[in-house]
Amino acid sequence: MVGREAEAGGIAKHGAKMVTAVACAKVPKLTLIIGGSYGAGNYGMCGRAYAPRFLYMWPNARISVMGGEQAANVLAQITRDQHQREGKTWTDKQEQALKKPIIERFEEEGHPYYSSARLWDDGIIDPANTRKILGLSLSAALNACIEDTTFGVFRM
Repeated sequence: MVGREAEAGGIAKHGAKMVTAVACAKVPKLTLIIGGSYGAGNYGMCGRAYAPRFLYMWPNARISVMGGEQAANVLAQITRDQHQREGKTWTDKQEQALKKPIIERFEEEGHPYYSSARLWDDGIIDPANTRKILGLSLSAALNACIEDTTFGVFRM
């Protein structure tokens, strides 16, 4: 979903259609994060911003605006470019010193325990209990009235 090929293939347009469908659907939404949930992908897959009735995470899941490695690389590139403009040197050792705390912070703050401690989700579930918990959640969600779904215009 990232890169020139994705951009040329119209990932933004197709992603916008997915986001519209998720935002406009009035069915009970349950979200289970089982791996990495980053950036726009979090929105497209019914993250907290789309108010799912329940949002759970597995213990190995991660959630953040982007991956720690990607964030560290972006900030290192900006710093490297700034040093070049100013005529300063930028060593690999300096780059690693910049990246390490960024990666560590993203790892800490993207952890499911960090998320659950701040009530950003409805809990961390044991993968072995996933079917049972999602079944109970769906049963609870069906007690509320389901509104009619109204979509905007989808441009193909």
